Amino acid sequence: MNIKLLHLVLPVGISFYTFHTLSYTIDVYRRKFEPTKDITSFFLFVSIFPLAMAGPIERATNLLPQIYKRRTFDYAQATDGMRQILWGLFKKVVIADNCATIANPIFEGFENASAGTLLLGAIFFSFQIYGDFSGYSDMAIGIGKLLGFRFLNNFHFPYFSRDIAEFWRRWHISLNTWFRDYLYIPLGGSHGTKWLVVRNTFIIFLVSGFWHGANWTFIAWGAYHAILFLPLILFGKNRKYTNTAAEGKYLPSLKEFCQIGITFFLVMIGWIFFRAENITNAFLFLKGLIHWRIFSAFYRVLMYKEFWFVVVMLIVEWLQRSKYHGLETFLLRCKPIIRYVFYYLIILTILWFFSNNKEQQFIYFQF
Repeated sequence: MNIKLLHLVLPVGISFYTFHTLSYTIDVYRRKFEPTKDITSFFLFVSIFPLAMAGPIERATNLLPQIYKRRTFDYAQATDGMRQILWGLFKKVVIADNCATIANPIFEGFENASAGTLLLGAIFFSFQIYGDFSGYSDMAIGIGKLLGFRFLNNFHFPYFSRDIAEFWRRWHISLNTWFRDYLYIPLGGSHGTKWLVVRNTFIIFLVSGFWHGANWTFIAWGAYHAILFLPLILFGKNRKYTNTAAEGKYLPSLKEFCQIGITFFLVMIGWIFFRAENITNAFLFLKGLIHWRIFSAFYRVLMYKEFWFVVVMLIVEWLQRSKYHGLETFLLRCKPIIRYVFYYLIILTILWFFSNNKEQQFIYFQF
């Protein structure tokens, strides 16, 4: 029997429209606010253009009051928005697109690659997906500031996390808090027996994996993070780190440095499942990493210009880790000439790579 398939073209960002509408409907049902009588304001909330492609996922309780209110130009907010857009462009064009030129060929030809090369591929993909998605979020939030809106924060320097629970409080914040408020808490949240808490946690991560795509790799990615979360829940350590790493200091302690490194490594392993075409390839990639000479050729990373741009990004974001974005207050206390030279260097770097590299689509446009 031949089954006819429907090749439907879905609207770009349909999942984000759905999340906006669902949260509005549920919050009205819970009587958190009165339903709007202004249909224009409602559709603007659902489909406001900076957020339409890949979020952040807004809440009606935050955005609708801003839509109702008369907005006037705020110079300080607009300049902060421009800085955030600039930093988002840097992370997308300079970090993500360049890391993609290294990570993509390695993942596509992983069968013949050495352990050291596979490790480089996993590392560069980790920064590709971060630069790509957080870069988009920075640009969307920055555009919102130019329009007089303050959108919800979506990333808060997740690669400086000290355990996996802190990572998920800092990565794709709007999606994770959406699942928390509309799925995890209704299921019982952290109340009840340990078994129920574990069950709820697995449901959240599996649903999050399934949301990213109808592929077993995403389910495995979600299950992997749920397993990493399990010890923290069982021992009551999932809320241990709610502050900023090395708060009030320039450098982390040796313990914090090791914790950040281990957390990044665990997240990087998860990204292999996220990036692989299928489960078999993911496990073969992991198998290829298990070799005693894995670090023998790792010095090659120093030869990649992309590595040094990642280092620049990490230094800037480490210095700004208690702020909302990488350029929020960076160099503001310096003389204007120093600050503007830095901004123009970023702009010239973006233009250089944009004109010389093949265009890379935003990863999260497909979800």
